Amino acid sequence: MASIRDVAQKAGVGVGTVSRVINGSGYVAEDTRKKIEQAIQELQYTPNELARNLFKNRTGIIGVLVPDLDHPFFSSFAREMEISLYNKGYKAMVCNTIGSSNRELDYLNMLDRNMVDGIVTGSHTLHVEEYRKRKHTIVSLDQDFGPEIPMVGSDHIYGGTLAAEVMIKNKCRKVLHITGVAPNVAANNRHAIFESILAEHGIEVVDLMMEWNKFDHQSYWEVAEEAIRKCDGIDGVFAADQPALCYMHLAMKAGKRVPEDLKVVTYDGMDITRLCYPEVTCIDQNVKFLANTCTDTVISLIEGKERVPQKQIIAVKFHQGRTTYPVELNGIF
Repeated sequence: MASIRDVAQKAGVGVGTVSRVINGSGYVAEDTRKKIEQAIQELQYTPNELARNLFKNRTGIIGVLVPDLDHPFFSSFAREMEISLYNKGYKAMVCNTIGSSNRELDYLNMLDRNMVDGIVTGSHTLHVEEYRKRKHTIVSLDQDFGPEIPMVGSDHIYGGTLAAEVMIKNKCRKVLHITGVAPNVAANNRHAIFESILAEHGIEVVDLMMEWNKFDHQSYWEVAEEAIRKCDGIDGVFAADQPALCYMHLAMKAGKRVPEDLKVVTYDGMDITRLCYPEVTCIDQNVKFLANTCTDTVISLIEGKERVPQKQIIAVKFHQGRTTYPVELNGIF
């Protein structure tokens, strides 16, 4: 296996000059650069990644924290983060915290020990102070940690407004609203605006609160079964994809027709909403753009290229399915 000294000897230059070419640091004459690149190719030299990272005081790895990889939104986000980071020359270490603050803290401590260059976190089991007290590179998905940590999130206020407008224009009178509210999470805004708008229009909202750090399928089935047992006269349901689909499944099994008897609007708009029948009306989050924005933000912080905004809000999109009647939406009242 060729070494950096072999490359230097073949190109007729010093080891330091080869190192500058490999690491992209310092000036090297164009003719000299071409000789070195040719020598690298002929010798099939592969730079020692560990040595390069030690030289740069970086690992080339970004930690991506999500609550549960079995959840369609977070699995999609982790996938898009890995692709986006790889395209920018970084590797992703995807961390599945599955509701345990100890796991989230362990991964966060890796940042303190310089085992990763930065963290993008979509997990919310730790107290905000665990993030605020750290002086390292952190980007938050959807949770507002304050001015020191940039946040990337969807336009949940507009998304909640669109969902409320669909219910109003579909003439719903009693809407089931399944929520899971976490502290300081921007997604709470969609729940608040949804309820506020429906209340203004005299529509009854039945709240069913889930534990905010439960993301498993069984929990969604259980909350849907509870709603079927306890809530009579429901003619509309708004929730994230999975709990809404579980409720729709049980309601149809009990004899309700969709959309004639029950209107269904989900939030997230993952693939599962296109695979079921009837295809669901959704408020879609742009997961790819969320991941790309998180990637650009964390790399900008690591490399110090430019200042980044404290909050970046990504547009959501309305998808008309067959679980509501088609309506024209303004998104404003």
